[in-house]
Amino acid sequence: MATRRSMVGRKSARVAPQRPGRPTARRVVPAKRRGPAGPHLLGLVLLPAAVTLGVTLLRLGGELMEWSPRYFSRVAGGGLAVVGITWLVPIVGFYFGHRLGRAGVGPSSLARAAGLPIAALVLAPAFAWFGSRLESASTATGLVAVWAVASVVAAILAVVAWPRLGAVLVAYAFAARLPVAGIMWWAIHGNWGTHYDAPTPGFPVMPPGARWLWTGLVPQTTIWVSGTVMVGALFGAVGWFVASRRTG
Repeated sequence: MATRRSMVGRKSARVAPQRPGRPTARRVVPAKRRGPAGPHLLGLVLLPAAVTLGVTLLRLGGELMEWSPRYFSRVAGGGLAVVGITWLVPIVGFYFGHRLGRAGVGPSSLARAAGLPIAALVLAPAFAWFGSRLESASTATGLVAVWAVASVVAAILAVVAWPRLGAVLVAYAFAARLPVAGIMWWAIHGNWGTHYDAPTPGFPVMPPGARWLWTGLVPQTTIWVSGTVMVGALFGAVGWFVASRRTG
């Protein structure tokens, strides 16, 4: 019996002999194609953030030195003074979009990249207006809270439009606005006589800390950040379009 089994084993070994020199075929799974990585976020944000901080300090110095109100207005809200970081947002947004475009990084579509920020800019005041009809928004602080929530919700649209650009703009917006919030803390507590501590018309009298919270920290980290993202996203789409036309 053992001899018979060994003979069967030998026959089966002869039926499927191994052929030297022919390696076993392996299934090759193609690697996933990845898009271009593009410039690093810090590398993109660093220079514009430094320039923005320089303009902020120049604005503060001009107001403290009581230079021309046309360039360094000291009224609440800034008075649309020529020297101000708000005017940098379209330039910075274009710069970010252009840099990403030259690196081969772009949105899924131009219509989405430009259309959603426009929609966000329309929806933000619409949301705020409807929210202001609520009883909880009847106070000054309630109105600030409504504008803060409405602007953040609308800005999410701008981030979704082109997430890579949106992340860069959010980082830049906080880098631009947090120093302003810090300056407002010292200006309000020190009564510097600048637009950073000028009382908002119709705003109730509050202790310095509470006034800084509702007129400084909350608006700077929500409304102004969101405005930077929305406007920057629109001009970023333009910058990408220009870069893609040149490299195409």
